[in-house]
Amino acid sequence: MSNKIHGPLFLAILSALMAFTSLSTDIYLPAMPLMASELQGDIELTITGFLIGFALAQLVWGPISDAIGRRRPLFIGMLLFIIGSAGCALSTDIEQIVFWRVFQAFGACTGPMLARAMIRDLFARTRAAQMLSTLTIIMAIAPIIGPLAGGQIIKITSWHAIFWLLAVIGGLMFLSLYALPETLPPEKRVNTSLAGAFTNYFSLLHNRAFMRFTLCLTFFYVSAYAFITGSPFVYIRYYGIDPQYYGWLFAINIVGLMGMSVVNRRLVQRHPLERLLKIAVAGAAVAAVALALVVKLQLGGIAAVVVCVFLFFSMNGIIAATSTAAALDAVPTIAGSAAALMGSLQYGSGIISSLLLTWFRDGTPWTMAWVMALFTLASAAMVLRRHS
Repeated sequence: MSNKIHGPLFLAILSALMAFTSLSTDIYLPAMPLMASELQGDIELTITGFLIGFALAQLVWGPISDAIGRRRPLFIGMLLFIIGSAGCALSTDIEQIVFWRVFQAFGACTGPMLARAMIRDLFARTRAAQMLSTLTIIMAIAPIIGPLAGGQIIKITSWHAIFWLLAVIGGLMFLSLYALPETLPPEKRVNTSLAGAFTNYFSLLHNRAFMRFTLCLTFFYVSAYAFITGSPFVYIRYYGIDPQYYGWLFAINIVGLMGMSVVNRRLVQRHPLERLLKIAVAGAAVAAVALALVVKLQLGGIAAVVVCVFLFFSMNGIIAATSTAAALDAVPTIAGSAAALMGSLQYGSGIISSLLLTWFRDGTPWTMAWVMALFTLASAAMVLRRHS
């Protein structure tokens, strides 16, 4: 068991599980304008639907994983993901693909949620932050490859092939789970009723330490999803970037994230997590406000936008790992439920981004920019303001 949980295969599988969220969305970002034209609808709703399913399903999977272990929910989740991906590939209108994206999310959410819970099963606060940084470095390959692959696929064939590829990836992931050890032994499992599960969630919502770090990450991801949802239209339609090159602009941000994750692995050994988090979230806020200013004042064109977004996403290399480790460390006995609630709030809040960009879309980068600035400032407020 010890060799398995510290071996490269274990880390690779957990990284792949954590990458399921970004892979499920990032890979078809270059195809969104094309899909919007073909399906005759608001294609942003495919992201909204995915986030709704992702957020709600975690609230069920969390207590289930605390009761029966981590592996079995992962197997079921991968099956749901495969079915949902195939449904997306076969969709012929906007209503169908939104439905199957919700279904796909019911399975996809088990990956990142249970990967985080498994890390907390095995490692304490500082070591958990190191491990999460390591996983972030590896999993960042997905959002680099995803848009690049998606751009090439729609150049060669239709967008439907993107979702068939996701179904195949889900099948390979299902097979890899046989090599994944169980991290929650029977003696540490918590059997609870549905009412008991929601009692746990209620207590978590009233845990100030847990919610402080959770809301910091939640608001940050509202900003991140504003970029993910809005950038295909900003880069491709507003600035006229070819869809196959959009992936390269997206990949620049992930390189920054990976670099800061490498730095964070060293920093967490020398500095308190909260201090690192404060510095990183302040840096992200400066970058997001700068983005809003350059867009509003029309300074520097697309180059200025790319630089600001790069700096913003680079800070995520510190923010995601430190806030997650600090939040889960506050409630170690119900890590599965805590990871579920954290993930539900984190990704569910992305619904806000998708809806705001849909409602206030004006054909310019301004809506994306002000949403990013507003919610990054809210994220910073969670950790920078004084707490008694």
